[in-house]
Amino acid sequence: MGEKRARRRWWPWAAAAAGVLCAVPAGMIVWGAYALSESGREQAVDCGKAMEFARARLPAGAEGARCTGQHWQDTLVEVEFRLPRAEAAAWPAAAYPAGAPPYSCAADLCRSASFDEQLYVAVEVVYEDGGTALVRLRAFDV
Repeated sequence: MGEKRARRRWWPWAAAAAGVLCAVPAGMIVWGAYALSESGREQAVDCGKAMEFARARLPAGAEGARCTGQHWQDTLVEVEFRLPRAEAAAWPAAAYPAGAPPYSCAADLCRSASFDEQLYVAVEVVYEDGGTALVRLRAFDV
């Protein structure tokens, strides 16, 4: 008597394989679109972490600090705060002793520093009315 062979169904396996082959590229496209939409967008960051990235600390008299960051291929951090005018001139030199004034400066006081040509920091101080100074710091890596 003849043996009955169990007939295997191949279509569930083919459907699963096709699903995986389509889902993986589709998932990569969705992930890539999300990553590109978020990259380079300016976002608020913790000022302690921003200043750590810039290899300095906020001075004790700093008020109204705002810190933002962007990241895609490079990281850019911007910090803005106010200081009493008497402290504003000394802080950039104390925070970045190896720094130097840049070739051109549109602010009242400027200082730039480079760390192993991998991190650049630029500090601008603008004197305001009322005995305060606005300090802007930009740090970026390559």
